[in-house]
Amino acid sequence: MLPALVLIDFQTGFEADFWGARNNPDAEDRAAQLLSAWRDRGGPICHVLHRSKVVGSPIHPDSGGCEFKPQMMPLTGEPVFEKSTNSAFVDPALHAHLEYLGATELVMCGLTTPHCVSTNVRWADNIGYDVTLAHDACAAFSFSADTGWNPDLSPMDPEPIHATAVSHLHGEFCRARSVAAILRDLS
Repeated sequence: MLPALVLIDFQTGFEADFWGARNNPDAEDRAAQLLSAWRDRGGPICHVLHRSKVVGSPIHPDSGGCEFKPQMMPLTGEPVFEKSTNSAFVDPALHAHLEYLGATELVMCGLTTPHCVSTNVRWADNIGYDVTLAHDACAAFSFSADTGWNPDLSPMDPEPIHATAVSHLHGEFCRARSVAAILRDLS
């Protein structure tokens, strides 16, 4: 059985200028390659959708940004797990679904690397899943790197934010691999 593919928060609200600079503009296209490969092989797919509780957030339900990006739109029969926190595992439905499928291995990717992706990868590992992170199908933004606590720091660029988040996950909570390497292993 293929690992379960867990796609995290590929939503239109992340296109807003609100988030600031972004790394990896190809993340969605790479995630779409994984999605296509999983669909072609009949592999298990789980979509995660964030509905922020923060009024004014581009991913708040009233903002219009809770729609999936076109290339990541779930097909009929592909389950969607909604969340309002960083982790989809807070609600036991995702874990229960994965257990029902018999999934022990996950391939995860999404937005944003240091937040929802990191939290879901850590939680999945903590409850016993063998996790592969498709690092180049994830992205980070400069918005959330608040350096105001330290007057000696400058605003941060999203690439080192992403790289640091992946580096903190790789080896302890997951294996970070490229989409190309993951797809090569499916052949």
